[in-house]
Amino acid sequence: MVWKKEPHKTRRKPSAGSDWFTSGLAVAALGLLAGFISVPLVSLLVWTFDQKAWSAMASPVARQALALSARTTSTTMAILILLGTPAAYILSRARFRGMRALNTLMELPVVLPPSAAGIALLLAFGRMGLLGSGLDAFGIELSFTTAAVVMAEVFVAAPFYVRQVATGFAGVERSVEEAALVDGATKTGAFFRVSVPLAFPALVSGAILAWARALGEFGATIIFAGNFRGVTQTVPLAIYTVFQSDMNAAVALSVLVLGFAFAVILSVRYLTSRSSG
Repeated sequence: MVWKKEPHKTRRKPSAGSDWFTSGLAVAALGLLAGFISVPLVSLLVWTFDQKAWSAMASPVARQALALSARTTSTTMAILILLGTPAAYILSRARFRGMRALNTLMELPVVLPPSAAGIALLLAFGRMGLLGSGLDAFGIELSFTTAAVVMAEVFVAAPFYVRQVATGFAGVERSVEEAALVDGATKTGAFFRVSVPLAFPALVSGAILAWARALGEFGATIIFAGNFRGVTQTVPLAIYTVFQSDMNAAVALSVLVLGFAFAVILSVRYLTSRSSG
């Protein structure tokens, strides 16, 4: 049998014109999207050139909203660190039936509309809710209180902390933990002395992301906690309220939140690069 040599097939190189056209479209798309995002943000900053905008930050409404947001988000973060850290460790290490369902449950608040989250919290912990009616019999009322603000923030921010921290714990080699156990450490000691320090950048970045989400929470808060000045009116609710009467105060508060968001993104990127490096 005689084998015939097949003719050599040459690959067709893309022309320089098509490369230029594709690159041009990509650059144009990036420019349009970046412009769409940056123009509203620049507009906020331009408005603050007016001195009245910053003087409005000293108004009682702004001060009370800032103080309340500081208290509620601090409480929220304490709860998430206390409960979310061991929960994230279990999710990163344990393998059991129903784990996928549990992971899905933990992720639901991320995609659930905030208004729907507020209604769910109200139906669960409101005076006539599933658990709220029983608490009301003991004189415990949660809805439309400062505690309701914290509960709404924990509900929407928990997935951001748990997911980030679980990723950090998953990156810790089990052999390092096992070596600590062989050296005589208890499981609790290995967790705090080995696992937590190695995953610490993920814990910090998760805390920052969760804090930012809690600070910006609006929908669940206004439905479950209401909008009462000095009691449940956080910064986002104050922006919504003063917008109807004092545009300068609304802009100043918005720029303040924008600054926090910018700092959060830079911090998370820095910590993520350190943990991956």
